[in-house]
Amino acid sequence: MSSASDTDRLLAEQLLRLTRRLHRIQKRHMEPLGITPAQSRLLRLVSHYEGEQPPRMADLAARLEVVPRAVTTLVDGLEAADCVRRVPDPANRRVIRIELTDTGRATLRRLRNARTDAAEEILAPLTADQREVLGGLLNALSDAPAERTC
Repeated sequence: MSSASDTDRLLAEQLLRLTRRLHRIQKRHMEPLGITPAQSRLLRLVSHYEGEQPPRMADLAARLEVVPRAVTTLVDGLEAADCVRRVPDPANRRVIRIELTDTGRATLRRLRNARTDAAEEILAPLTADQREVLGGLLNALSDAPAERTC
């Protein structure tokens, strides 16, 4: 009989394998769009600011939990693809804000479709009932409070 720690180790390994597989499949579905997974995350984040004041680079770095230089590189690539543009803050011309372009919005729609296609590929072996159970389990895990570590 296996112990709880053996079961937890097995579950941890299965989750890691699934995460890697999901990333590979999503990357494959996004490649035709010319957008990297990191650029996709940044585009989605910028889209959350639609209707509000566009975010500063520092806001994006903090939300993505990366160094500001990483955001600069992502924005450079997305700006070259005409998905975002840098705009001066009207209240402080030294501050640069990042906003979506029409091309960026269209790219986001295509990215959402690619993510859905990737999810359908991953979930294909599951029945509708199994998908419902999995959704409940994933909600329980993602809604669980984060553990405090030293």
